[in-house]
Amino acid sequence: MAEVIRMPRLSDTMEEGNIIGWLKKVGDKVSPGDILAEVETDKATMDLESFHEGTLLYIGKEEGAVPVDGIIAVIGDKGEEYESLIKEDNAIAPGAANPAPAEAKEEASTTQSEPAVAAATTATPADSRIKASPLAKSMAKENNLDLASVSGSGEGGRIVKKDIESAIKSGGSTAPKSSVDYSSMASGESIEIPLSQMRKTIAKRLGESKFSAPHFYLTIDINMDRSVEARKAINAKGEYKISFNDIIVKASALALKKHPMVNASWMGDKIVINGHVDIGVAVAVEEGLLVPVVRNTDLKPLHVINAEVKEMAGRAREKRLKPDEMQGNTFTISNLGMFGIDEFTAIINPPASCILAVGGIQKTPIVVDGEIKVGNVMKVTLSCDHRVVDGATGAAYLQTLQAYLENPLQMLV
Repeated sequence: MAEVIRMPRLSDTMEEGNIIGWLKKVGDKVSPGDILAEVETDKATMDLESFHEGTLLYIGKEEGAVPVDGIIAVIGDKGEEYESLIKEDNAIAPGAANPAPAEAKEEASTTQSEPAVAAATTATPADSRIKASPLAKSMAKENNLDLASVSGSGEGGRIVKKDIESAIKSGGSTAPKSSVDYSSMASGESIEIPLSQMRKTIAKRLGESKFSAPHFYLTIDINMDRSVEARKAINAKGEYKISFNDIIVKASALALKKHPMVNASWMGDKIVINGHVDIGVAVAVEEGLLVPVVRNTDLKPLHVINAEVKEMAGRAREKRLKPDEMQGNTFTISNLGMFGIDEFTAIINPPASCILAVGGIQKTPIVVDGEIKVGNVMKVTLSCDHRVVDGATGAAYLQTLQAYLENPLQMLV
């Protein structure tokens, strides 16, 4: 019996998936584990794997957006009737079908030798594009490698990781291709950039957060002199290397344990005070921000936090994070200090009720024991959802955070 393949929900916020291209075409044999197509979600680019065996009878859309649960393909026995399944299903929009059904019918009515010829001569948009795994594409981009110069060893000539590694070793590289070629813009010319699934979701979620959650902001100056000294001493030993961001993440997590209301979530009809501290760390990627989550952050030492953030940030930029690695944050940190930003405000990332915006450490005159000296000062701003966190609660949290960062040895107690 023919099996209908629907667009899966690959993340908690996903409403539609964008089909980038197909690795199989109508008439191809399909086995469990075969990759049918590449799908861009709001957070990552993923391979769509088949769980069925048979022949690909129908492709609902060659490229473009398909809503979650929308029909994208049908797999069954060669020549099997499947049109009634499409007609009965309300998920497919009128006119969405492509010429594939007709091709499948024609194939079923020809002799044994003719289908192979038809399959070889029938070109689809997916055939003309370069077939490569998401990881291979990311590796090629990072190494300024032109995918057109790489031979694929995967199924159907698909370029995979080992092909990129071989090409890098052989020294094959060209100038990277930017997603938007600004250099070619003429004076006064405008460029239209189609929205990716990620950018659509960022716009929707942050718009909903900003205009539904009543934000207010609290800013505090933190003397980072002792944190600077502590980091220098830790890194000097050579066993582990930590960043200022690791120290901030750890201090934030410990402060949350003392102020559980700041670690709470607004759930519409109730407030959930989370019993665990899972901090989301915002990572800038080409199309916006991704927020990998460090679980049980308060219980982890600095070097573990460093390793996890670095590893997940790398995969975030390659769009290889798993959906569950970006869900369930109870608090969020966005650090723009490394970009030379002194101070900014951030939009809360639901379901968390607060987000901490971290600026850079600046050499600033400060008063110590009645004397003016140059100190390392960092500004942080806490954005709070007023439905959950009141001003006094947010201020108390920042004071605790300040105490940890100004006396980092307290984090060992």
